[in-house]
Amino acid sequence: MFRLPDARQVPQLAGALTDMQTARRTTQASMLALTVLAVFVFRSNAERWCPFGGVEAIYTYVSEGNMICSLGTSNFFILGGVLLTAVLLRRAFCGYLCPIGTISEMLRSAGARLRTPTIRVPRRLDRVLGAMKYVVLGTVLYFTWRAGELLFRGYDPCYALISRHGADITHWAYVISAAIALASLAIRLPFCRWFCPFAAVLHPFSRFALTRIRRDPSICTHCQRCAKACPMDIPVDRLEQVTSASCLSCMQCLDACAHKPSGAIHWGPPVLLGGRWPQAALVVLLVACTAGAVSAAYLFPMPSFVKSRGSAPPETASIELEVENLTCRGRANLFFWYLERDDLFRIPGYLKVEGWPGPEAAEVRITYDPTLADAAAVKHAVTEPYYNLHEDLWRPSPFRIDGYDPIRIDPMPVGP
Repeated sequence: MFRLPDARQVPQLAGALTDMQTARRTTQASMLALTVLAVFVFRSNAERWCPFGGVEAIYTYVSEGNMICSLGTSNFFILGGVLLTAVLLRRAFCGYLCPIGTISEMLRSAGARLRTPTIRVPRRLDRVLGAMKYVVLGTVLYFTWRAGELLFRGYDPCYALISRHGADITHWAYVISAAIALASLAIRLPFCRWFCPFAAVLHPFSRFALTRIRRDPSICTHCQRCAKACPMDIPVDRLEQVTSASCLSCMQCLDACAHKPSGAIHWGPPVLLGGRWPQAALVVLLVACTAGAVSAAYLFPMPSFVKSRGSAPPETASIELEVENLTCRGRANLFFWYLERDDLFRIPGYLKVEGWPGPEAAEVRITYDPTLADAAAVKHAVTEPYYNLHEDLWRPSPFRIDGYDPIRIDPMPVGP
């Protein structure tokens, strides 16, 4: 079922994969180091910058106006940036920026140094296994839609890397991560090729990407070095243009080509746009799309929780607050419930809440009808205990507003 490469080919391949890989390895190492620093040193919520999180959250945000817990609208921005790179550069995100892909390649390099045999999967089996990523994608999206929560994060190898062993992670995440790591010692990019659900998302965009690898049959001597070097096992030696959605634009086939000076293989856009581009153009475009997505998330912040009641009057007023203990979608729904309360501190008329829930004090924008309420009434509704008439029970509010002390303020709300 599996075939091992001829031992005489190993030195040739090892020497061939050097020229263009410095830029890629540097980009990969920089992204991995940035991820590790953000997660373990600065203790940031890296999930909010995961492009696959944007895929998981689309349905809930469109249908309910809020995000699944632990995610933010930044997931949509980074997803848009990555999809743009796929349209331009195929799956270059996977080959240059994805930490899982980087670690998998590092492990394969370690396996080569340890003289671990390379297992080459037959092409037919490779195609069958490649269909598994669509099964994984469908399963994850279905159960996420049903539950409204990230049920699979406890099994996710990527979450195992960025979670700092969160409370919701299971031992299966480490079992799966270990299996991927062991397989990566002998098989090139097994998870990326066969099981990654985000790869399934990228495929329709990557399939029709602007740039591609091209081979000149009049110069090519059919030595097959390009095909043997390809980490995705694409038969580059038999194609004039590599249009496979699996292509990582990693340039290893260009490096391996025995006729580089004469240009038997090159990379770039259609001839009208120059035909041949240097690898530096890929790195610049990749970084520009990613940095642009991150910048847009900060410059145009979209609320990750939006909920309203009634129709907006001709004139509205709004108040912006920093609210503690507004950590996720569940708490945001409870926050809106306190504003909708039916006791003495109710807010009459139109009401809209736009929030950015998170582990720190969360930003909230509350819009209301100024003829029926005012800012003081809104603050009272947020912080005052709720009285349940049927149970004769006071329920303290879990929310606190930064810079506001309800004890020192007259608790009576303004309004009819």
